[in-house]
Amino acid sequence: MSFCSKCGAKLDEGAAFCTSCGAPQGPSAQETWVPPVQQQTWANEQQFHPQDIESNKVMAILAYFGILVLIPLFAAKESKFARYHVNQGLVLFIAEVAYGIVYAILSSIIWAISWRLYFITRIIGIFSLVFLVLSVIGIVNAVNGQAKELPVIGKIKILK
Repeated sequence: MSFCSKCGAKLDEGAAFCTSCGAPQGPSAQETWVPPVQQQTWANEQQFHPQDIESNKVMAILAYFGILVLIPLFAAKESKFARYHVNQGLVLFIAEVAYGIVYAILSSIIWAISWRLYFITRIIGIFSLVFLVLSVIGIVNAVNGQAKELPVIGKIKILK
């Protein structure tokens, strides 16, 4: 099985062009093909090798499960694909911890004022679902072998 030299998509044997990006395949393909303009993201600054993506999908998925981000952080240091998702997962984890601290402080203040304001803490607590949604988006991207930035926090880079 062969892969496209430009986008990494799987190719049929003897294919002259990639069905995903349209790049010509073969020895003279590198001379004639001009890549399409893509949205500039951190992932597009790097090209991920198809083998890197396939062999490190599990590590990339683990990056979105809270403290488990430490496993791929130390176990997949050489993988650019896993490292990209570890950065996204680490930013998400730090945001979750910061939210938890702020939520605990606000809840304590509200409870100190009056226990009748309990419903306000429940409303504030609903915002934690945002982190669940961001985790699911990251997991889906990792499973699909994509390196798309998460909404809102995707542009933050902690790891290089």
